[in-house]
Amino acid sequence: MESIETDIVIIGAGPVGIFTAFQAGMLDMRCRIIDILNQAGGQCTALYPEKPIYDIPGYPVITAQKLIERLMEQASPFEPVYHLSQRVEKIADNGDQSFTVITSTGIEVKCKAVIIAAGNGVFEPNRPPLGGILEYENKSVFYSVNKISDFQDRTIVIAGGGNSAADWTIELSRIAKKIYMIHRRKEFRCTPETRNKLESLESNGKIELVVPYQLHELAGNNGRLSAVIVKNIVSKEEKEIPADFLLPFFGLSMNLGPISNWNIQLEHSHIVVDPTTLKTSRNRIYAIGDIATYSGKLKLILNGFAESAMACYDIYKVIYNSPVNFQYSTSKGIKGKESE
Repeated sequence: MESIETDIVIIGAGPVGIFTAFQAGMLDMRCRIIDILNQAGGQCTALYPEKPIYDIPGYPVITAQKLIERLMEQASPFEPVYHLSQRVEKIADNGDQSFTVITSTGIEVKCKAVIIAAGNGVFEPNRPPLGGILEYENKSVFYSVNKISDFQDRTIVIAGGGNSAADWTIELSRIAKKIYMIHRRKEFRCTPETRNKLESLESNGKIELVVPYQLHELAGNNGRLSAVIVKNIVSKEEKEIPADFLLPFFGLSMNLGPISNWNIQLEHSHIVVDPTTLKTSRNRIYAIGDIATYSGKLKLILNGFAESAMACYDIYKVIYNSPVNFQYSTSKGIKGKESE
């Protein structure tokens, strides 16, 4: 097992987790960030990287992916270390005012405090029950759109009848060669305006609505799709649709995962914290962002940023047994930025 020491372990590499690395760095505390996803960004990167966000101070509009890039750039002078594609399985109390955080890949990180910034917990896409689908995932089957240009002039099958499926059908129709939208019902769970756009795109030949059908089988080789076989819900007729990519949008399943075993007070699948410090019921463990709950809680990214600062300042006092010598960033500056 790889053994590491740091000041703070941050669980969750979403926007609030990444900003916490910056806040800790401003207080000269080192961080390791652990996340189950294979890239930093949390839901911003995994679910809606190119969708606009309008309530980030200083940015009238910014895409989710661009926000993550800016946050990582902001934290980079403090050299946070990211441990991705693994989840925290256990937080062991060492008995000397420290923890050992153990991940699913066997990494052990000794730290002085833990900040849980796990969003809504562990989330995974609802995978359609298709034989051999794992072989195609992240090659030609994707549950989110990270880079629109990857789909340029390609044939795409989008499955689902909700807002995500409809929105991405409309968006990708601008660049795709052809899109087939599969849904088991003739009615779609999207706004009338969106439905009108789908019908307009179909009449122009940009997309084809394949209803009432459901996914039945995948055809291809070495993780590369050649076709998607669908079956009619009523007649059981099968149809083979040529495809370069399949995008199933059947929502997400979310759960707390190992968090529920960490001896921390929970309330309705959220972690109860002291709103003045963000402390949990377990000493030296804090929770911030969407995972944390208290009276009057607002689930906003900007609120998570404020909670991050509050938690880091309290951790500094706990670790060093002294109050912070507070300085504004304009006075203190940031490592490597003083001369810019």
